[in-house]
Amino acid sequence: MESRSTRVRLLAHQVRGREVTTIEGLESANGVLHPVQQAVMDEAGFQCAFCASGFIMAMMGMLNENPNPTREEARLALSGNLCRCGDYDKILMSAMRAVELSRRTA
Repeated sequence: MESRSTRVRLLAHQVRGREVTTIEGLESANGVLHPVQQAVMDEAGFQCAFCASGFIMAMMGMLNENPNPTREEARLALSGNLCRCGDYDKILMSAMRAVELSRRTA
């Protein structure tokens, strides 16, 4: 099953006038990390963090579309991003932890 988040590519002009959430918008007003951000912290998901924002937003898209993905579905949902450190296993573990934390906060 291919995730919608890996298929959709948008240019800036295509979202003009629409609400866009960036990684900075995930944290709550009182400074509490979003479950996806917390999951990445819990699992030490990134070495250099160059790719972190892309993967975290892909995790958000994945959870919005499928709050209960399998490990394979998560892998496919994140497959549109590249990590130059090759830390894919930690990133995938972070995604699965995000699923778990999201269930707790739902």
